[in-house]
Amino acid sequence: MANGELSCGRRFAAVNEILERHQRRPERLVAVLQEVQEVYRYLPEEVLQYVATGMGLSPAKVFGVATFYENFSLEPKGKYVIRCCDGTACHVHSSDEILTAVRDRLGLKEGQTTTSDLMFTLETVACLGACALAPVVTINGEVYGQATPEKIVAIIDELAGGKEHGEN
Repeated sequence: MANGELSCGRRFAAVNEILERHQRRPERLVAVLQEVQEVYRYLPEEVLQYVATGMGLSPAKVFGVATFYENFSLEPKGKYVIRCCDGTACHVHSSDEILTAVRDRLGLKEGQTTTSDLMFTLETVACLGACALAPVVTINGEVYGQATPEKIVAIIDELAGGKEHGEN
């Protein structure tokens, strides 16, 4: 049993550090989950279980918090998270054309949000709070106002190293 615990401890070393930094205090669960998500880019189920055990909480409580807040993801996200606003101001400024161009460039099929190589995730959001810059796109939090399909695809190309998506 001690070997199993040691193995688990090594496997979740980053999570252990986060739990220790937050003194395993239940009231710091949201902060713990935020940091864990930074490490994994999402919240894997086995990590949520480990956090629950490490903080003395029920798995249901941890899962409930992880699913309540929109910023937490239970699915793997890409290295680059592209958020395209489709709120009223952006929509009337043709944000749908940007979404179509990005989906086409990334080869995302209907219902698919993340590329298979985990390089890019495309999310549509109701509002990014920058209506005066419509249409607006963010990539890893960096704001691109008065966006066009061509501008955003060019940025994606740059991030992908100029390769066609999926090339090695």
